[in-house]
Amino acid sequence: MNRPLLITDCDEVLLHMVSHFRTWLDEVHEVDFDLSAGDYSRAVRDRKTGDILARDRTWPLLNGFFETEMHRQTLVPHAREALADLAEIADVVVLTNLLDQHQERRIAQLEAVGIQHRVLCNQGGKGTPVTALLEEYRPSAAVFVDDLALHHNSVARAAPQVFRLHMIAEPELAAIMPPAPDAHVRIDDWAEARHWIAARLTSGLDGSAMPVIGTAA
Repeated sequence: MNRPLLITDCDEVLLHMVSHFRTWLDEVHEVDFDLSAGDYSRAVRDRKTGDILARDRTWPLLNGFFETEMHRQTLVPHAREALADLAEIADVVVLTNLLDQHQERRIAQLEAVGIQHRVLCNQGGKGTPVTALLEEYRPSAAVFVDDLALHHNSVARAAPQVFRLHMIAEPELAAIMPPAPDAHVRIDDWAEARHWIAARLTSGLDGSAMPVIGTAA
């Protein structure tokens, strides 16, 4: 039987990003980043005018952060230790939504904090790459961890047998973002999440019959 498979996101799961992105926008671009309303589309504003930045101005800023500022990002507590323990029973893949040109930087960034696993870059929903990984590894069980509800929806549609854990490791975001309806569970701390993940990876079952957050009583 093949080993189980853990597929995990990086930003706000393994590494803190939003708080450092906000600091950089403030220091370098005089742009305000406010997520208190829980709405990414309205979070970035021109400080001088108060106007919400259009996507064609926001995306270059985000890409610029990953071009030059990844060194600012810090490790999420317990993430390294949890992955090390889980790697003893499962294969681990970091599936990160970054442009492919950032892949080597992301690999080096994770290795610098003691996380050395396969890293794949992706753009768009994660259902397709997760399905490809299932076909490649043929795991006995699989768990997917991500901070964004849209990716849990994508994976639920493409690969319902995968167990889905919603994690937002940034406390400020976790306090205002609701649980992803298509995830099986919401756990924001790796010290707790590692036990849930290990139990699912070794259960011999799949997630297709397990209630999701959106249908839980």
